Amino acid sequence: MQKQIEALFANPPAQYSAADHALFASFKEALNAGSVRAAEPDPAALSGWRVNPWVKQGILLGFRLGAIVDMSIDAARQPWFDKATYPVRKIAPDAGVRIVPGGSSIRDGVYLGRGVTCMPPMYINVGAWVDDGTMVDSHALVGSCAQVGKSCHISAAAQVGGVLEPVGALPVIIEDEVLLGGNTGVYEGTVVKRRAVLATGVILNRSTPIYDLVHGTVHAATDTDPLIVPENAVVVAGSRAVSRGKGAEWGISLYTPVIVKYRDSKTDEKIKLEDYLR
Repeated sequence: MQKQIEALFANPPAQYSAADHALFASFKEALNAGSVRAAEPDPAALSGWRVNPWVKQGILLGFRLGAIVDMSIDAARQPWFDKATYPVRKIAPDAGVRIVPGGSSIRDGVYLGRGVTCMPPMYINVGAWVDDGTMVDSHALVGSCAQVGKSCHISAAAQVGGVLEPVGALPVIIEDEVLLGGNTGVYEGTVVKRRAVLATGVILNRSTPIYDLVHGTVHAATDTDPLIVPENAVVVAGSRAVSRGKGAEWGISLYTPVIVKYRDSKTDEKIKLEDYLR
């Protein structure tokens, strides 16, 4: 499948054939089943993850293959038009996934583990992986190709950014047992390691270094490596004083994420409510 998708992506025909559509359908079934994914664990990599560019190529191929069709439930009251290749995902009751009524949407080509809970309204985009026991709360987004681990809580209005292009770029990674607080945002291939906690309002991307007050270090992305949030880190929204020019004269401070502690029994007790919601 990989070789076929790479070849079709690199050499698009004047018109796609029935065989091309069948190839994409098989690829999308593999995404839904979790047998292929946009990124996967790799102990040899600094981030612990490696990207699978051919999977992203397959997802982009779906947009090329698909014609825009009417997907409206009620064309007069709420018209919807999208690519025929990406309808909403079909989920059977025995899949063990809870999708609470109220306006949520999960695009086809998403892996959902058992025990995933989706609170309305939320959205999960194509290529995402959401593992067992994770809760995606109201108004939350899990973007294209984002990888979310087991027993995470993506809190209300949290944004896990999508990274579909360039195909070689690492998507956002949220490892097991991570808590993303309300109104947090994780973007541009950031890796949040296991059991980390992002407090309300924390925003992370390649241009936001994290100041670790516990160890006296600074975590930052490089030209080749993503921003990595350490395992068990508790990150809050902080600020740094501008030390030069008008910023210093006016007493201005700029936003910066800060590690104030590492997860312990007290932290676990505060977030225990998640277990009762599943």
